[in-house]
Amino acid sequence: MFTPQGPTLRELAVQALSSVERGYDLLAPKFDHTPFRTPDIVLDPVARALREFGPYESGLDLCCGTGAGLGVLREVCAGRAVGVDFSAGMLEVARDGEPTASCVRGDALALPFGPVFDLVVSFGAFGHFLPGQYPGLFTQVCQVLRPGGQFAFPLPAPARPGSRGYWAMLGFDGVMRLRNAVWRPPFVMYYRPFRLSDVRRELDRAGFDVALRALSELGERPDGSPRCRLVVATRRS
Repeated sequence: MFTPQGPTLRELAVQALSSVERGYDLLAPKFDHTPFRTPDIVLDPVARALREFGPYESGLDLCCGTGAGLGVLREVCAGRAVGVDFSAGMLEVARDGEPTASCVRGDALALPFGPVFDLVVSFGAFGHFLPGQYPGLFTQVCQVLRPGGQFAFPLPAPARPGSRGYWAMLGFDGVMRLRNAVWRPPFVMYYRPFRLSDVRRELDRAGFDVALRALSELGERPDGSPRCRLVVATRRS
């Protein structure tokens, strides 16, 4: 994280004490040099899997950030690719990186589109939504998809209890909850609550049929289960 191109510790501290929107505006110029950008080792398997589920005409990258997912849409969609995010700073970087895509500033809980997309993707954004917001979020996605359109996103398996990753995630969530208890405005970034069982239930309620595809390129856990799955939710007609 602390590379010459990446943010300094002071810059990260300023971001963490800002609102989510302001924090990402500040981080945007250096975001792609942090571990928070979805890496190509995840994006490439997702693109390969989606080519098998397609074809698609138009696609939306939900909470697109600096546009990592727009590259996936460019590969799998024959028509237009659109990114939506509420951070003007992140969108500016996305426009530079994907000049053929349309980048729109908007709220994922109040999307400014009709049912015009065949595919919606999202990468690494769900920690910015509280569990009580999942129904509204998934309903918004359903409403911008054509009947039969698909909502796809990678979902890593949860860290095993007692593992290093488990304690790191637990500690991170604890620090964020403490920060939000004593500082305003809040900075919502909680990744542990986004569990497959809850996600499947809320997607079904929002009008989706849900399928899972193992991303085998990302390996297996010791019990043989995949380390990461692609969730593919198809809007019912």
